[in-house]
Amino acid sequence: MPQAESRIALLIDADNAPASKIDVILAEVAKYGVANIRRAYGNWKNPSLKPWEECLHDYAIQPIQQFDYTKGKNATDAALIIDAMDLLYTQELDAFALISSDCDFTPLVMRILTNGLKVYGFGEKKTPSPFVSACSTFLYLENLNQPDADDANNKSIPRKPGNKLKQDAKLMNLLRGAIANTKDEDGWAKLGLVGGHIKNQASFDSRNYGYAKLSGLFEAIDLFEVRREKNIISVRRKDKKS
Repeated sequence: MPQAESRIALLIDADNAPASKIDVILAEVAKYGVANIRRAYGNWKNPSLKPWEECLHDYAIQPIQQFDYTKGKNATDAALIIDAMDLLYTQELDAFALISSDCDFTPLVMRILTNGLKVYGFGEKKTPSPFVSACSTFLYLENLNQPDADDANNKSIPRKPGNKLKQDAKLMNLLRGAIANTKDEDGWAKLGLVGGHIKNQASFDSRNYGYAKLSGLFEAIDLFEVRREKNIISVRRKDKKS
């Protein structure tokens, strides 16, 4: 019997997310499962949400009206959080996908993770780091492009060069630690195992550094070797060969 698809609740903070990226967001979410619950929160009387309003029907997204009860206060966050908790306890879900650039959802993410569900986050590069780090996986919308445009020659994706990547201590510790925990006696680690170890440890996606694939990220850093044998890619540290 084929394995059942993961059930995902897609919740959109329309006040803090661009409607222009909804197609590629849904394509990305589809990699993890089916988004059978799709809701967008905001004050739909606000003209700034017109782009979202125009695409709701096309993507079967349910608009949730939330009035601005107090000037300068965002009531949308509270409505989304309340709905998320209701869904957590009343629906049989496997994951949540949260689209927002707002740090206020960090406690919600941590609560969902406590229940054993994954949280896929999407937001702009202005998104505060606590929200980014809390998610199982977080993707910056600026790096999320159409599938036919996401290749090595796409100049719209800003790539961090290898010398800059080496200066990122958090990234380097993550990559080295993943290899150390999955390597064989010769120091080689299968890329699939490395990627799985990283995702179990931190919110990570190579596209946030401008690389479509994890192998490309390793190849950009001259501290690692990349080996291809048939359909298997392996990596190891140049300075630690065993």
